[in-house]
Amino acid sequence: MANKIFLVIQREYLARVKKRSFLLATLITPLIFPTILGLFLWVGMSDTVGEDRKVIEVVDENNSFFLESNELYSFSYSELGQDDAKLLVQEGLRFGFLYIPKLDIQNPKGIVFYSEETPPISMITNLEASLQSKMESLRLQVSGIDPLLLSAFKTNVDIQSIIVSEAGGERISNSVVNYAIGFLAGILIYTFIFVYGNQVMQGVIEEKSSRIIEILVSSLKPFQLMMGKIIGIGAVGLTQFLIWILLISLVSSLVMGYFGMKMPQQQMLEMSGQQGLFPAEGNPEIVEILQMIQGLDFVQITLTFLIYFVGGYLLYGAFFAAIGAAVDSPSDAQQFMFPVTIPLLVAYMGLFIFVLDDPNSNVSFWLSIIPFTSPVAMMGRVSFGVPWHHLVLSISLLVAGFLSTAWLAGKIYRIGILVHGSKVNYKVLWKWLKQN
Repeated sequence: MANKIFLVIQREYLARVKKRSFLLATLITPLIFPTILGLFLWVGMSDTVGEDRKVIEVVDENNSFFLESNELYSFSYSELGQDDAKLLVQEGLRFGFLYIPKLDIQNPKGIVFYSEETPPISMITNLEASLQSKMESLRLQVSGIDPLLLSAFKTNVDIQSIIVSEAGGERISNSVVNYAIGFLAGILIYTFIFVYGNQVMQGVIEEKSSRIIEILVSSLKPFQLMMGKIIGIGAVGLTQFLIWILLISLVSSLVMGYFGMKMPQQQMLEMSGQQGLFPAEGNPEIVEILQMIQGLDFVQITLTFLIYFVGGYLLYGAFFAAIGAAVDSPSDAQQFMFPVTIPLLVAYMGLFIFVLDDPNSNVSFWLSIIPFTSPVAMMGRVSFGVPWHHLVLSISLLVAGFLSTAWLAGKIYRIGILVHGSKVNYKVLWKWLKQN
């Protein structure tokens, strides 16, 4: 039995990796993201180098709000009226015109920015922040409070998060890094299940419609054929994914190097190479993030990702194979796709609403334990640190879930692949499941 399944796996794998579409997608897809990154960097550098500072005319009827110029914007103050200032904008002599009328500092309203084109969001945000800061200082002065005295009492508080293990070890934790790793890993598994699960369904439908399936089942049991197809296509996806990781890392390093930038991992290695310590100078937040990345257990994260990557695909791949066997065309499969996709959508929404916000909550725990949601939810938790017994329980239930779905899908697959021309509904599927 195992030998026949291996032959089907080999056939499915080789038939797909030898296709020109597979080679093109595998080689071209990793070039898309670095190319887009390089294009944005090139355009951004070109704008920074070749573009002059934008001049903004300011008419302040309060004579109280002086805005400092910077590398991007220069402010010009004059006694012009609104019409004359607008004329400067219309003639192209000014990028924009900021009008500040007489204001009630308790309720400032009426500030307007005129320009011939929609101003960047960042510029409006900076203008609002600058005016707000000056408005607050003015209100303090009116109240008899020295703004400098008040600012001298302002204190920044930075809480460092340390995770203490049962063995007494300690490691730095950073929610931003944990969130990013959990987000990427969860989304990758979610996408992988949908893309390659759909390929399993499409492959079964094509073989069924071409009647090739009737020849294959003469020498193979339907369950062997189904499992071989699921595992074979999964191996294709895993191969493609690993190649993408290697190529994206290589090409991204070349793009970043071309623009004189360095990847975080390279920075971390260079910084940690200085007597094994991080330098005290520099941005302390970046140093903390680099220390946290250095303390992550990448071996555990990678192994956990591969387990849920494969387990989640096998679990749902059995359902997709059963759906493909039950219908004659992709359009007929839509009615059966909905109940299969609901748990994936629940896991996807739960990843953002519950898991990444509080990975140790009860909802996060159950989402990471239930087999239908655990592949996505557990990857959202694992970077934050998960007790080993949670992982063991979750993986065990995932394996049991796959065996159960494979058994149920096999019963549908065994009958459905030989049924042609008849409309299949849930009542018919239930009848197939009850047959021995």
